[in-house]
Amino acid sequence: MSRPAEAGHPARPVRPARPVRIGPRAAAALVLVTLIGIAAFGWPLLADRQSGLAHSQDAPWLFAALLPLLVAVVVATIADTGMDAKAVAMLGVLAAVGAALRPLGAGTAGLEPMFFLMVLSGRVLGPGFGFVLGSVTMFASAPLTGGVGPWMPFQMLAMGWFSLGAGLLPGPGRIRGRAELLMLAAYGFAGSFAYGTVMNLQGWVLLQGMGQGISFHPGDPVPANLARFVAYCLATSVGWDLGRAVLTVVLTLALGGTLLKALRRATRKAAFDAPVSFDSGVAIGSDPAPERGMDGRGA
Repeated sequence: MSRPAEAGHPARPVRPARPVRIGPRAAAALVLVTLIGIAAFGWPLLADRQSGLAHSQDAPWLFAALLPLLVAVVVATIADTGMDAKAVAMLGVLAAVGAALRPLGAGTAGLEPMFFLMVLSGRVLGPGFGFVLGSVTMFASAPLTGGVGPWMPFQMLAMGWFSLGAGLLPGPGRIRGRAELLMLAAYGFAGSFAYGTVMNLQGWVLLQGMGQGISFHPGDPVPANLARFVAYCLATSVGWDLGRAVLTVVLTLALGGTLLKALRRATRKAAFDAPVSFDSGVAIGSDPAPERGMDGRGA
């Protein structure tokens, strides 16, 4: 869609919506928070029997480290790309919508409609914006679902990674229409299982006495514990993750086209990282049009 041509001015095409790019400082902050998250999830696998494993003890420290790092990602993204208050306002609106969607399916066969919103938002707004949105949405929705506990910072990290991955999918400026929806649905399906698997790792190390084949054994070799972890996931959470994955696919295919258009339209109107330009059609200090007399001729 183009603006109608005016006298002396060619038609100007509508600027396409582009994801918010990741600058070097935002990338460094994302790498740092990702490394901290991997260490937080995985350190029990490397701990010995006398380490006193308890994610309930390390969760406050992870939460204390995560909040300033999230702020750092936002600040770095603003500094690198020139995001303004409109972008931050959009972040708040999407986080509020995601937080409102989460209680609709929490505790019901894994049906969580917020996942499809995170996929579409990450796709349109980019990986850095998506990571912050996923983490903030999980934080905002925790009081609504009774989800405040030692698992919350781990959920914030896992949801942030989920939304970030959607922003890293290929072809944001080329793939459109049905092909894009199918790609996002496939990512939502796989990502839903990945989210559940990562969160299983957080809770599995705390559960003891479930049987030799699926229990975590502190101090055992990592391959042996990982084999038990896979058996644990297959025995306890495949059905729950499948419900989440199927609902994400259905909502993405049914509502994704409309929501993608709405998000891209809002992004264009917000004009994230739009360059400032000036119309040079009229020189400063010049008379834009000659005055005309009563008979229509120039004065």
